[in-house]
Amino acid sequence: MSASPDYDTEDKEKAFGSIEDELHRVAYAEEAPDRVIASRFGVLGPLLSRLFAIGVEARGIERVPEDQRESKNAWNNLLMWWSVNAVLTTIPIGALGQSAFTLSFGHAVATIFCFGALGGIATSFIATLGPITGLRTMVITRFSSGYVGGTIYSVLNILTQLGFSTTAVILGGQTLANINPGTLPLVVGIIIIGVCCLIPCFIGYDMVHVYERYAWIIASVIMLFLWGLGGKTGYDINAQKSVEDTGRALSADILSFGGIVFGSFTGWAPVAADYNCRLPADTPPMRVFLLTFFGLYIPICFVQILGAALMTITDPAYILAYTDGSTGGLIAQVLSPWGHFGQFVLVLLALSVVANNIPNTYSTGLSIQALGRPFAIIPRFFWVFIAFVAYTVAGVVGREHFNAILSNFLSILSYWTAFFIVIVAEEHFIFRRKNGPLGGYNLDDYDTPLKLPLGIAGILAMCFGIAGAVVGMSEVWYTGPLGKMAGAAYGADLGFELAAAFSAVTYLPLRALEIKLIGR
Repeated sequence: MSASPDYDTEDKEKAFGSIEDELHRVAYAEEAPDRVIASRFGVLGPLLSRLFAIGVEARGIERVPEDQRESKNAWNNLLMWWSVNAVLTTIPIGALGQSAFTLSFGHAVATIFCFGALGGIATSFIATLGPITGLRTMVITRFSSGYVGGTIYSVLNILTQLGFSTTAVILGGQTLANINPGTLPLVVGIIIIGVCCLIPCFIGYDMVHVYERYAWIIASVIMLFLWGLGGKTGYDINAQKSVEDTGRALSADILSFGGIVFGSFTGWAPVAADYNCRLPADTPPMRVFLLTFFGLYIPICFVQILGAALMTITDPAYILAYTDGSTGGLIAQVLSPWGHFGQFVLVLLALSVVANNIPNTYSTGLSIQALGRPFAIIPRFFWVFIAFVAYTVAGVVGREHFNAILSNFLSILSYWTAFFIVIVAEEHFIFRRKNGPLGGYNLDDYDTPLKLPLGIAGILAMCFGIAGAVVGMSEVWYTGPLGKMAGAAYGADLGFELAAAFSAVTYLPLRALEIKLIGR
């Protein structure tokens, strides 16, 4: 039995009215997030209002309207990422080339340069979307993968940032504990680093930018100290050549280490737009791209190569220091000729981890909000605190397994960031281009599921990307069939390459079909 025309008209009017109400709610939240949050929590409203009045950021994942943009942090596209990566936590990634893959110094350096360039380009592209949309990175994914797909990406990003944070607090804690062995327990060192990371993230966006604008200076000077002291002890760039693999096994080692390097760059892609979404919408994308690229590429390569260089020191005392205390112990040994001043430098180096862990902590709170409206209505700073508790506890529990956590985590990380970047890039350059099928972004729709894509194409391409990673990966606990074929005894890690390729090939036709059938 067919519905009456009157019923159809009334039903459509209700639906139209609900969408209009929804858009009005979103617009008000964008313009005055502090008032919206304070009014939402009743008796806690006055307390929240006071927090916002003294500088705690109220805005979470709400879009930043054009009339509330500002250009004062434009250069932080360079300085922030320099501060974030010219830090202690970047050193052990470079050291993995020799310690985990037996690469010679020359091959480790070449791998860092090449795979780092790929990761830097991919991450810098994502950064350009911040000023264009005024949205946080995980919310931008809704325009390619729909509301549900965006939620899936948010879950992956929460796990990613918590994993980064866990390795950061462990390494910072290790370094503090190695300043004067036996006096400061590793657990206490981990908690100290965690608390230092929490404070600027709790306050919010402006404090994050203030801290990161200057943190790179001291950290970069310390890295120069380490280069010089290591050189005084003696680098032997041929030290690993006798144990380096050859033939297919060498290729496998380079590919596997390259996946880790790529992941160390693209691990920032899921948060790259979070820190420039307040820049004016007319900020040139190429300027954002170049500043972000050099802010990533120069310090990461410089510090990872330092890690590789320190592993070439053949002095038995240095080898023992690395064996007993991992990277923190090795760096303490490098600084030991300077006595008490070296211990002071070690304290500063341990605290450099704070700059690295701030984006992890801050963006975890945003990603939790992006899970959906029940999470978005809770203030951002609450989720930041929850993230701090989670990774601090994880750091305490996993403190004796740093190298295993780092190598496995970064490899797996590169898999999902690869297909995430490819899907967002195809949506932006093909379907959202000026004269493309959709003609751009209707930014008012970011929190209205009925106006966003269904996400079927994005989710299916995501699944194909996961399939590509599974057949190409090579980990201690599993090697895919293509990974086995590409390498020697232990296979080669082709996970991120195949994840990107599988999703790229499938997303294009699936999304075109989705637009043709659904219209969005």
